[in-house]
Amino acid sequence: MIKLTGLIKYIHIHPLLWVVIGLAVMTAHFIELSLLLFIIFIHELGHAGAASFFSWRIKRIALLPFGGVAEMEEHGNRPLKEELIVILSGPLQHLWMMGLAYILFQFSIIPEDLFQLFIQFNLMVLLFNLLPIWPLDGGKLIFLWLSIYYAFPVAHRKIIQISIGSMLAFIIVTLLTAPINLNIWVVVSFLLFSIFHEWKQSRYIFMRFLLERYYGKSASIPILKPLIVKEEEMVIHVLEKFQRGCKHPIIIEKDGKEKGTLDENELLHAYFSEKVITARIGDLLYAY
Repeated sequence: MIKLTGLIKYIHIHPLLWVVIGLAVMTAHFIELSLLLFIIFIHELGHAGAASFFSWRIKRIALLPFGGVAEMEEHGNRPLKEELIVILSGPLQHLWMMGLAYILFQFSIIPEDLFQLFIQFNLMVLLFNLLPIWPLDGGKLIFLWLSIYYAFPVAHRKIIQISIGSMLAFIIVTLLTAPINLNIWVVVSFLLFSIFHEWKQSRYIFMRFLLERYYGKSASIPILKPLIVKEEEMVIHVLEKFQRGCKHPIIIEKDGKEKGTLDENELLHAYFSEKVITARIGDLLYAY
């Protein structure tokens, strides 16, 4: 309860949302907007509550004119199970909200039209958030699944590609079913911008991932996954093989024979502190 109360300070309301609220009042849609905002807020509060439970660094819980987002200051080094719980904690809120609404409706505490609208909005937000598009919950789940099998940069690139493909399909469906729905096109524009920004910042995101590992901010990592590399490989190319949820001993080979090993922290130290950006992995072996 104390942690949930502490989340209030992270709530941020976008200035344009007040304009939307004003328009809703003038057009007699205030109740509908209030229901939708309540559902979105509880959804994002679910993410933030789970993140707070695991002592994640929360940046803000933002309510936007077209949705909401819970932003975290975490860069891919938390245990995958924790991240799965944080991601699912948003969609799971819809289940208890719909269950409570059904109980209230059965006891005639809320009218039928309000109940149906509340269920409709819950299903709409739930299903939309599960689309395989970054940064929706569905996209984050796909990224998490990809991270189990691929190195961080590869998994990140694949989720961007999947998001682009899913967005194209979503745009085609929108053109066929609701081509003049302004709200949908605003959301589409936001998602396209988010995907573009994620692609544009991909190298920076990867560096943040490595830096967080280097400074030891990650939790204990149970999986030990050796990386077998050739002596002539570049340091940065070896770093690009780093995977979420794993600790990497570096096994260096030459002519098919093992020449030695390095700890991943030695590799990160050489890259970030000693600035051996253009070095080959074999050079580090002799240096250490």
